[in-house]
Amino acid sequence: MSERGRHRVLRRSFLLGGVAALIAAGAMFGRLMPDAAEATTGWDPEIGDFDKVMGSPDAPVTIIEYASFTCSHCADFHTDTLPQLKERFIEPGTVRLVFRDFPLDGVALRAGMLARCAGDETYFDFIDAVFASQRQWLTAEDPVAELVGMSRMMGMSPDAIEACLQDEALADRILALRVAANERYGIEATPTFVVNGEVVSGNLPPDSFVALIERHVATD
Repeated sequence: MSERGRHRVLRRSFLLGGVAALIAAGAMFGRLMPDAAEATTGWDPEIGDFDKVMGSPDAPVTIIEYASFTCSHCADFHTDTLPQLKERFIEPGTVRLVFRDFPLDGVALRAGMLARCAGDETYFDFIDAVFASQRQWLTAEDPVAELVGMSRMMGMSPDAIEACLQDEALADRILALRVAANERYGIEATPTFVVNGEVVSGNLPPDSFVALIERHVATD
């Protein structure tokens, strides 16, 4: 099956939200995942124009965050840990953060699509708001409707929101990030971080994140 065909199957599975379909799609993409760990020496984060980047391009430490908008531990990282990392490392130019979607379900995929459509200038503001209010919108009767409401508050028109959610090419590009994460780093869960090539799973306590970053700064 072609890459485009695989993305189409995964997109359909996520948007339908069927458990059996998601299991089948996960099994398909699981077969693509290698067993090798990424070496830190000479690591290339391969940052492209679809990546969302915070911080200086000259920062000695690059962190790639793979996250799902429906992941509670991802929300904890963004609300509790990231503000500390911004102040201590990102704003001074020591760390750049690359955010990549790893949607765990159809709601997370739609959230990622709406965040992209909100625009580059408001992207991180939008995802901060989504993670900060995750418990409210995710437990609502219609989580997607709640996300649509947030998009309208960010200034998106109803027509723009509808066009965004129907954009299959955008959905495919987001899902391609998930597939690439499986293939290159063996990622299966969120949040997962790649710190100068070192793969770290789970939301570490802030002190542990600080120690991890300082270790990579020292070895740069």
